[in-house]
Amino acid sequence: MGSQNSMYQMMFRTFPDVVNIDQMCEMLGGISRKTGYRILQGNKIKHIRAGRAYRIPKIHIMTYLNVGEEGK
Repeated sequence: MGSQNSMYQMMFRTFPDVVNIDQMCEMLGGISRKTGYRILQGNKIKHIRAGRAYRIPKIHIMTYLNVGEEGK
């Protein structure tokens, strides 16, 4: 699992440490904003909500991706 973390760190190095919904969707393979909002509203990725805006720490996206890989 350590090599997966290194791979994700390399893939996402151009993204800031805290991303918005559009950046998160891009990181997750270009999913739609609607799907991104469903993921956040289902609390599948830890996030911060500031008013109407979502702020998602990049580390939580990487954690979400690692969890998805464990079930396979």
